[in-house]
Amino acid sequence: MRAAIAGLAAFAALNLAGFTALAEAPEAQPGVVYSEATPAYRFYPGDEIEIVVFSAPELNRNVTVGPDGRIALPLVGAVRAADLTADELHDALVSAYAAQLRMPELSVTPRTYSSRQVFVGGEVARPGIYEMPAQIDAFQAVALAGGFLPSARRGDVLVLSRASGEAQVSEVDLSPRAMRRGFPNAAPLQRYDVVYVPRSRISQVNLFMQQYVRDALPVQFSFYSDLRGDRNN
Repeated sequence: MRAAIAGLAAFAALNLAGFTALAEAPEAQPGVVYSEATPAYRFYPGDEIEIVVFSAPELNRNVTVGPDGRIALPLVGAVRAADLTADELHDALVSAYAAQLRMPELSVTPRTYSSRQVFVGGEVARPGIYEMPAQIDAFQAVALAGGFLPSARRGDVLVLSRASGEAQVSEVDLSPRAMRRGFPNAAPLQRYDVVYVPRSRISQVNLFMQQYVRDALPVQFSFYSDLRGDRNN
């Protein structure tokens, strides 16, 4: 009885210490911080773009990036727009129109944006495709997917991104320790980024034991223990 009371007291003390640590923890910083270092937006299929050619107003168009990543324009035909920033598309159109117009001057302005989705997989409650309600980071994307499973390795979350125009994989620390510091390396996600939460090493061992040890035995562990006489009847 005394041992049980002592165990309850220790459990209560641990909980109290945990609540105290949470209360003393500094407020989390905003998950998204905009700066000059934030990657420029890149066009995707479904985006609507306004093209204004100052030297030839009859060529002005509002165009939509097609499923193949191209836009259709008079005189120059199909031009790739997907994965280009507004400045990069401007330069590409100036080069394309240079063969048709003398010193072409034009502007490229995004008008509307298509669906902004991210993919969240791995050890989360509801893996799937999620619409970004705003500019969010990896932790907020995991929250959209129902949060971490107990088997998640929160300190080694992987983010696959093409924000720079090339596929890049980065590792993000979303552990409770990083949370107290405001997730310093959780950058804003871009459209179609993939957030993958790997399985913890402990859960990998448990899965191995389940699949290759326990399930492979011809008898259950409980029956094996009965044969050894380890169980009290």
